[in-house]
Amino acid sequence: MRQIVLALLLLATPALSGPALAGVEPSRLTEAARSQVGVTVTYDPAYISLAFPGGDLPRDRGVCTDVVIRALRDGLGIDLQLAVNRDMKANFSAYPSLWGLSTTDRNIDHRRVPNLQTLLTRIGAGLPLTDAPTPYLPGDIVTWTLPGNLAHIGIVSDRLGKDGTPLILHNIGAGTAEEDILFTYPMTGHYRLSAEAVERLKSLAQ
Repeated sequence: MRQIVLALLLLATPALSGPALAGVEPSRLTEAARSQVGVTVTYDPAYISLAFPGGDLPRDRGVCTDVVIRALRDGLGIDLQLAVNRDMKANFSAYPSLWGLSTTDRNIDHRRVPNLQTLLTRIGAGLPLTDAPTPYLPGDIVTWTLPGNLAHIGIVSDRLGKDGTPLILHNIGAGTAEEDILFTYPMTGHYRLSAEAVERLKSLAQ
């Protein structure tokens, strides 16, 4: 059922390659996410045992969270697998209890959108939600709820759609792509990695 929903979503989100946002340089996160386009070509939600720290699936596959995980590793040298694991161990009750777990699981915790939302909020990266495109800057991280109550996450591009809305780098079902979907689905979170937030992440991932 999940794969059917994702296939339908793909039909509703055509790929675009708009002009760059004038006067704004692509962030290292944006560049690292864009480098995954054409490399990660499969959506694969299978549970896989990973090395720790620095564990990853083969780069040709993954889910939406893997776009963010790889962008943080490649662009900022931050291992979200380690950061989430350490913060969850120290503050387990602060994280969602959606999966009935009584302890951490370093193979999957960092690959779940609600856990990334919690971590980003806890490091002070959360921003107010708004319908205006201006506040969404390259490298910002956004989360949504897709049809079927599926949590989704992506990274804001430095490129714009035809109406001036920033594109999103994400994997919604057929690999990493750069698409105009910022306001397509109900938004649940908007995060920006300020220098202070990056330092907090780095302290968790060292």
